[in-house]
Amino acid sequence: MQEQYRTVAAAGVYETEINRSRFICALAPAATEEEAQSFVAGIRREHPTATHNCYAYVIGADAAVQKASDDGEPGGTAGVPMLQMLTRRDVRYAVAVVTRYYGGVKLGAGGLIRAYGGVVGEALDAVGTVTRRRFRLAVVTVDHQRAGRLENDLRATGRTVRSVDYGERVAIEIGLPDADVDAFRGWLADATAGTAALELGGEAYGDA
Repeated sequence: MQEQYRTVAAAGVYETEINRSRFICALAPAATEEEAQSFVAGIRREHPTATHNCYAYVIGADAAVQKASDDGEPGGTAGVPMLQMLTRRDVRYAVAVVTRYYGGVKLGAGGLIRAYGGVVGEALDAVGTVTRRRFRLAVVTVDHQRAGRLENDLRATGRTVRSVDYGERVAIEIGLPDADVDAFRGWLADATAGTAALELGGEAYGDA
């Protein structure tokens, strides 16, 4: 599995003009291919009179799903450079749609490649990205008497507390980098006088 990847922080739009053509890049996070396709369809409905609505998306931390469309531009001059910009920036689980309103000046193949790839790069800078790192899900089980203090200590030491479940004992779900598991066991034993239990679960990605 990938140790980390980037994705767009939130949906956003960036616009620029190149040789009288308007280029509008819409970016959004997309957890699935269906979400990406739905976003593309929404942008097409928003810009029905545009000359082109080209798109690219990358799904999966390992970039397992990659799709791109030139939407009528010469083959390989729009969708592919957009996709290459996403993958070069290590952006995953994201979709980019570049809407072009033709301004009367032809850019040529090289100009189109630079324009479509460039506007995605500029949009990523403008909208912003976040890094997600791989971590191990873990549940710490502790008695009620120690739970509040332990939760505070976890947050104070920068641990990601994902949920707290109050039952007979208190179950606190956290995220741990794999490399920290052994050190965390020692810290937990010291912090709770050996009264807490640690159960490791699967892997997930979270904010770095």
